[in-house]
Amino acid sequence: MNTEHNEPRPTNSEINPKPIGYPTSEESMDVKPDWDMSNYRPAGKLRGKVALITGGDSGIGRAVALAFAMEGADVAVIYHTNAEDAAVVGRAVEAQGRKFLAIQCDVRSATACREAVRQTYHELGGFNILVNNAAYQMGYEHFETIPEENIH
Repeated sequence: MNTEHNEPRPTNSEINPKPIGYPTSEESMDVKPDWDMSNYRPAGKLRGKVALITGGDSGIGRAVALAFAMEGADVAVIYHTNAEDAAVVGRAVEAQGRKFLAIQCDVRSATACREAVRQTYHELGGFNILVNNAAYQMGYEHFETIPEENIH
């Protein structure tokens, strides 16, 4: 905790970046993303909508899934391998009174992505929002050590 500024997040010097194997679980991260939305006040902006979120099992995707559910959307998430992380998201979405669908899928396959869209439409009754968030994380000690081919 950053006690200097009374901030609940660690400072850069308190974070010890280390390589994380792929695929990984959010549970294996030393510093976990802040995704619980405990200070958020929803306004029902997505009531009646259905969202499909790639990479929705962790990090930013997990936070988006919860925020969309809080705003009234039913949510499908695509995850690559970590079913337990997807289940955590599912419990959070369902706690908001929304429907949830977890789809294991490799987003590098166009066929698999089309099937995920079809599954979302049929099981959740529509398809209104796509959040293309799937990614993987690489940690480096210093910015200067990032290989040029990894800077896009």
